[in-house]
Amino acid sequence: MGFFYYIKKYFKMSRRQRKSELKSTLWFMPFWYIIGAISLSAFTFYLDYGIDVSLYLPAAIGFSGQTLQVLLSALVGGVLTLSAFTINSLLVALTTFSGQFSSKMLVNFVSDRATQHVLGIFNGSFIYVLLNFFYVTHEEEEYIVATPILSILTAITAAVTFIYFINHTTTWMQVHNISFNMNAKSKSVQASLEKELKPYHLEKEVERESLPSESDGKVIKTSQSGYLQVADFSRLIKQANRDDILLRFDVRIGEFVVEGTPVLTYWEYGQTINPDRYFKSIEIGVKQTEIQDLEYGLIKLAEVAIKALGHNDPLTVTNTIHQIADLLKSIGQSTNFSPYLFDKEEELRIILNQKNFRYYLHKGFASIREYANQNSNVMTELLTMISLLSKTMDKEVHEDLWEFARQTILGFDNYSLYENDCLYILEQLSELSKNTGHQQDYLFLLEYMLQRVSSKSASRVALGDRENEQPR
Repeated sequence: MGFFYYIKKYFKMSRRQRKSELKSTLWFMPFWYIIGAISLSAFTFYLDYGIDVSLYLPAAIGFSGQTLQVLLSALVGGVLTLSAFTINSLLVALTTFSGQFSSKMLVNFVSDRATQHVLGIFNGSFIYVLLNFFYVTHEEEEYIVATPILSILTAITAAVTFIYFINHTTTWMQVHNISFNMNAKSKSVQASLEKELKPYHLEKEVERESLPSESDGKVIKTSQSGYLQVADFSRLIKQANRDDILLRFDVRIGEFVVEGTPVLTYWEYGQTINPDRYFKSIEIGVKQTEIQDLEYGLIKLAEVAIKALGHNDPLTVTNTIHQIADLLKSIGQSTNFSPYLFDKEEELRIILNQKNFRYYLHKGFASIREYANQNSNVMTELLTMISLLSKTMDKEVHEDLWEFARQTILGFDNYSLYENDCLYILEQLSELSKNTGHQQDYLFLLEYMLQRVSSKSASRVALGDRENEQPR
């Protein structure tokens, strides 16, 4: 009963959500390898017992039935042993990931294509050799060629795959690969979401005054608690077009809602609609997913950096901050999209609940800043990345970047700094002030930072800073 419920759950999901869930499970890919192993075993049986391929090949490469049984029994045990070592290595890797970095990374490692193919090869190899063992008889006069050759090749493949998996696991666990893979995953989610919404964005201004009154809207409330995981925007727009309504999201993708929370607000222009139709196009589940949630990728990367701070691992912190900055650069470009979605007749149908760049900047860096406990090295790296972003991003977000840096500096209240630490921080802050046009505000922060060092050191820091201000 539980198995059929599990299968039924997948059929109830949207196509995108079902694809994401299947990729994050360990049984889906090995299942296809097992199907392939059964088919290959049937083909091998046909070669040996259907057309008797041994008649067309040299006798030296053949085996008698009794000898082949001994060989296959050894191969079955060998492949099973390799599978056990692989599972053990997998468990060690998962334990290390969850303990040292983040439990959220387990899904990334499990859903990795290489991990799933390796497990599929071992399961398929074991099933293939085992099936071959069943139909081989003990007759001495029996002469078999295809079964031993293909079984030996399968065992060799499993052995090579085991070496590959050990290398894959150790490579995947390296800090730069972990953060890069997480960043790449988030970028692919973002690209997929942009591709889905692009046909419904128009270069068309929407005046606030032209929107219907708030009091005329009707609210659709959720009947369950959980995370808003995914919304089928194409289906929602088509349904809104048929019903002739305007739909507004009151919550964001990835946001947690409790039973009775307003999720959608709609305005009817014609006939009365059935709100239940729109619940079929959104999914609310018990966990956050990365299917359409850009914020979740930032949170996972920030959690890795926070864990590294707790383990006194500055290299991981620095590398993760770099990847967060790269992801923020990508998100900053996508947040320029209008929250208004139109149908084919260019009628406004959906208003998204969309956050600005300042929100994502805070989500990416604020928790690291908090847990760093005014660690000057981490603060310097944060300001370096913010200064770098100011060079590559549009002027619309410069104010957000400067404000975050200003709050970071003001967080050094009642905290003493070493002279060089203060100098490095001011160097990045000065660069940022030039890029964002806040040179006057920088002078105030300069005086504030000089109070964090001794009077003698402060004069040297100020002198060094003035030298940096001079054109080269």
